Amino acid sequence: MRILTMSYEFPPIGGGGANVVKGLSVELARAGHTVDVVTMNFQDLPHEEVIDGITVHRVDCRRHSESKCTAREALRYILNARPVVRELLARGTFDLVHVHFIFPDGLVALSEAARMGIPFVITAHGSDVPGYNQKRFFKVAHPLLKVLWRRVTRNAAAIVSPSQTLARLIKSENPGTEVRVIPNGIAENKYRPAPKKDQILVATRIVERKGVQYLLNALVGADISWPVIVVGSGEYEAELSRLNDKLGQPANLVGWMNNESDEFRDLLEQSAIYVLPSDFENFPVCLLEAMAAGSAIITTEGHGCQEVVGDTAELVTPGSNDAGRCEQEIRAALRRLTSDKQYREDLGTRARRRLEDNFAWRAVALRYMAVFEQYVVKADR
Repeated sequence: MRILTMSYEFPPIGGGGANVVKGLSVELARAGHTVDVVTMNFQDLPHEEVIDGITVHRVDCRRHSESKCTAREALRYILNARPVVRELLARGTFDLVHVHFIFPDGLVALSEAARMGIPFVITAHGSDVPGYNQKRFFKVAHPLLKVLWRRVTRNAAAIVSPSQTLARLIKSENPGTEVRVIPNGIAENKYRPAPKKDQILVATRIVERKGVQYLLNALVGADISWPVIVVGSGEYEAELSRLNDKLGQPANLVGWMNNESDEFRDLLEQSAIYVLPSDFENFPVCLLEAMAAGSAIITTEGHGCQEVVGDTAELVTPGSNDAGRCEQEIRAALRRLTSDKQYREDLGTRARRRLEDNFAWRAVALRYMAVFEQYVVKADR
């Protein structure tokens, strides 16, 4: 099959969603399919290159940050990606368009793929769904573009959600929409369990809803001597730094780190405990990475985080529900895990096994191909 993939974020820019785009694309190419990716350019990256068997086409948008895309940059991407996508589709060599993110990429697919009668399948990631995250760049755009959002989702051949949590939200915004649930995946050998150090790691985009502030507050009075390392950058970085200073610098805020680097891999694989105290998530890839590394995990219940880890982690109340309770439960979980080596090793082993059984890219890619083939057959008829 010949697949044109569209995603405004693709490594080295973006977060977990970008890694999903690359992981799935590489697995499809490895299976013998032809995959082209249209994405944003950044700094001096080449406009076109072949990476692990996929051809990447980068569109100039004057993006300034690896981790954050502004509304203006997203608009430039929509405008500048359209002629690139139009030219690629005009060659007549693609069977299907796979769109990651309803906004902004879905708008390009609606104007180009739909016009040419080429089916497009959308994978939603969270910030592209109204009501999921009100503090990203579509905070204002979602209400203004609600009619367009519904038009994009109704014209898609299929919509895929990585979690039941996000699927329910999509259906509530567009009643009657059928949503297929296919989890995000990971190359199971990208990270491996290694001998652990007595250290606690958080690696995520630094925005308020990720809840790192609850962890920092939980460290106060926890009487834990282990170092706490926070990796990531984002719009909440300055506020988090101020809180950390106020609390006497209980954590080491190291900023952005390339998760393809040896430095990051060593840090992840060697950290005995991994924490993601998010208020709300779709299907966080960073938890898959921690599971692959065999770390003992503390995360929040009742949404996508719990869907990822199942019963292989310490689950706490989201801070948006009750900040004080969240911090108290994180503090208690840290005390249990730091004081009981056998318990944390057991959690890490179970998490790794759950990942291998459910989230390896090969199994995830086969489920995507079953969806793709259904709509390509329909289009051929």
